[in-house]
Amino acid sequence: MSKPVSIAACQFVMRPVKDFDGFARHAARLLDQAKGADLVLLPELFTLALFTTLEDWRNRPVAELVKVDRYTKAYRSFFEDEARRRGQHIVAGSHLEKKKTGGYFNVAYVYGPNGLVHAHEKTHIFPAESQWKTREGDRMEAFDLPFARVGINICYEAEIPECSASLTEQGAEIILCPSFTFSEPGFWRVRHCAQSRCIENQVYFAHCATGGKLPRGPVPNGWTRSSILSPCDTPWSAPNGVVAEAETNVEMVLHGTVDLALLHENRKKGVATTFKDRRRRADCYRAWPSHLKPGKSVKRGQ
Repeated sequence: MSKPVSIAACQFVMRPVKDFDGFARHAARLLDQAKGADLVLLPELFTLALFTTLEDWRNRPVAELVKVDRYTKAYRSFFEDEARRRGQHIVAGSHLEKKKTGGYFNVAYVYGPNGLVHAHEKTHIFPAESQWKTREGDRMEAFDLPFARVGINICYEAEIPECSASLTEQGAEIILCPSFTFSEPGFWRVRHCAQSRCIENQVYFAHCATGGKLPRGPVPNGWTRSSILSPCDTPWSAPNGVVAEAETNVEMVLHGTVDLALLHENRKKGVATTFKDRRRRADCYRAWPSHLKPGKSVKRGQ
């Protein structure tokens, strides 16, 4: 029996705004186009558009990007209200936020019709993010929505295989990836890794990236072609594993539907049963002689 889940990925193209209301109107227009989807995904750090509300923002240093934290309360309240009003589950991208425990974190929030569902602090900071003095979270948790068990990998986390593997070990069927890549090579690095994670773990992956190029200033450029991805196998109509794909650097809302029943059937009887097989031989990986120094050979049977 089919078990479909409809996903809408909101490809947000950054532009200067005068105040939070201008940012909220921009986001709301995209949410309007995501009507009817079970799950709505916005990209990583699209809230950096709020940096343009600061006085003389073009001449501020990159380390001050964390000042968008002043909008945390308004940002969280807005998406909580939108999820409730629209009756949808919304992954509100991610946002730079100062925690009471100290330091700034890159946090992804998931809101449902009844309020906050899950929060995830990015566990692997991209090297360029170190300029913003952000800290790393230390938890990778799958969680249940009414229609699927899901997990979050924020951008660079998709490039770390263990992040997705941990989530699928916990039962994740869909991995949600808010992303913000500053160049075309950076985008393809995340995209190719996302497709690899689909194959390795036989899981769906929704990759939604921020786009746009602001005139001068410290806010990074964004390169995007958001997509919804599946494993590459015969049950899916697209042999390349692309369920749906957005246009390059064009603001739009991408819609796609994934079938969870098909995914579980494929894990059992697919041509390539990687989810099962890479776990079946886990003893082999644990026994790998990682203590050996680089260049030292291993004799057969050692």
